[in-house]
Amino acid sequence: MLARALYRIRWHRSSILVRNNHMQTSRPSSGRTASFGFRTVPEEDKEFLVKGVFDSIVSTYDQMNDTLSFGVHRLWRDTFVDSLKPGRKGPLRCIDVAGGTGSIALRILDHAREKYADRETSVEIVDINAQMLAEGQKRFKKTMYHYTPQVSFHEANAQELPSSQFKDNTYDLYTIAFGVRYCTSIPAVLKEAHRVLKPGATFACLEFSKVGNPLLSALYDQYSFNVIPFLGAILAGDRDSYQYFVESIRTFPSQPEFAQMIRDAGFVTGGNHDGGAWTELWGGVASIHTGVKIM
Repeated sequence: MLARALYRIRWHRSSILVRNNHMQTSRPSSGRTASFGFRTVPEEDKEFLVKGVFDSIVSTYDQMNDTLSFGVHRLWRDTFVDSLKPGRKGPLRCIDVAGGTGSIALRILDHAREKYADRETSVEIVDINAQMLAEGQKRFKKTMYHYTPQVSFHEANAQELPSSQFKDNTYDLYTIAFGVRYCTSIPAVLKEAHRVLKPGATFACLEFSKVGNPLLSALYDQYSFNVIPFLGAILAGDRDSYQYFVESIRTFPSQPEFAQMIRDAGFVTGGNHDGGAWTELWGGVASIHTGVKIM
């Protein structure tokens, strides 16, 4: 409750300062701005505000994902990991970023073990939010991977992974699911992903995207802007956080734009179309983006 109250204060504070078009904070201003939903805020404040959102909803995160997506997000995560086939060519060293609750990491380890009898693939779970990591650790205590070298948890910023811990040319697979849109600088995240991956390794991102079909897009907008915040208020007591989630989806780059950002970071992708650089799920409600580090 305290975290939620603090978040609402921060949200209100940000709105007032943005409307006044000058923001005075204890942190030095870079002069750059970032989107926080439909708001524009100083770049150095976005991380602070996003952390407030996740502190507010961490205890209901998985339950609300199930409710708001009717469980479909689980199918998308399954499809995401299945498409990567971890373990098929032997054990992998993986890094799952913004993966605090461990949902992708657990799927990677299960897929490698169940499909390819691989008990050596490992996943380092990285998240900026300590509370989300605590939820993931709690989940893994119920699995066979607890207290094994196959999984570890690290609190770190995707934009600035400590080079002493996350060394250059280290990982075979980098995954990030429904997390990159919350980051202040997407190019910085992609640059770090490229740095820590080995040559020949894969970057893979699952994220909400743009719906191409006009009818589906209209229905999706109605559900997103009218139903999701309402359910957030009723079921989680937090309309503002779920309003922000919807807005963050709409401000995320389109599939071709994000694919170009991946290429700009140094990755090689497929063609600039569905089935090439990305694969659309449910008509583009979500998409899987992949790129390969060549050198």
